[in-house]
Amino acid sequence: MSTLTDLLRRPPRPTQAGAIQRFLGAPLAWALVVFDLAVLVWILLNSVKSTRELLDAPWSLPKALHWENFARAWSTGNFGPAAVNSVVLIAGTAIATVLLAAPAGYALSRLGARSAGATTSLFAIGLGVPAQAIFLPLYAVMSHLGLVNSLWGLWLLYTATSMPFAVFFLTGFFRSLPIELEEAAALDGASPLYTFARIMLPVCRSGIVTLVLLNVIGHWGETFFALVFIHDQQLQTLPLAMLGFLQQMQYNGADWGGMFAGIAIVVLPLVGLYLWLGRRIIEGMTLGSDK
Repeated sequence: MSTLTDLLRRPPRPTQAGAIQRFLGAPLAWALVVFDLAVLVWILLNSVKSTRELLDAPWSLPKALHWENFARAWSTGNFGPAAVNSVVLIAGTAIATVLLAAPAGYALSRLGARSAGATTSLFAIGLGVPAQAIFLPLYAVMSHLGLVNSLWGLWLLYTATSMPFAVFFLTGFFRSLPIELEEAAALDGASPLYTFARIMLPVCRSGIVTLVLLNVIGHWGETFFALVFIHDQQLQTLPLAMLGFLQQMQYNGADWGGMFAGIAIVVLPLVGLYLWLGRRIIEGMTLGSDK
């Protein structure tokens, strides 16, 4: 007869539901990957076709490579200044989010304040409040402060709406780190600030990189707030430049090759970033569970 200890040590048997999920999950995931790659390749192929060729044979390979589509979209669609605005805005948002969320997450996870649990819950609740539902009071307040039609105002808005997820994510990540590191630093006489800046932040690098990448991916194609709060063409981000290019097509004639080139200009930087650092996202999301 098996003892209770033997039963506890015995690995759990796979359930029928788990087997079905594994059987169906992998094919569905690969099907989604293939579909996404097919859409990306289709966009890239159509971005180097002429408008006539694209309309006549949208699913065929291009007969000639029309690289002038990219030059036309870049100049006519105002993609140059928009790309600079997007890079500066997104980089500033990511840096500000990390600078604010990292100390907050560390304080909520390690310093042991009585209100830490309630404060963490408030940040978690903030994840469920869509910012689009409160854009009218936001617009009124920002208009009163002179932050409408300003990249500073949009940067402030992006940073504020990023904080609930950022603090909640880093709080969980700091909690997963071994507390022995801080105990050893305390025995050496290190202050909490020194421990955070010189010990915990380097250890938390994977989580911070993951947060930065998710922040960039989430804001690169953001259109709603940019459309509401930005009015001048010189302050437009890449999604607004894409919308403006589509509106120009209504008056200047269809330029589908240029439109697909513009879509490629918007999409390719994110694809390149994910191919370069995509593994860091997976490592950052799973590192905490391995500690």
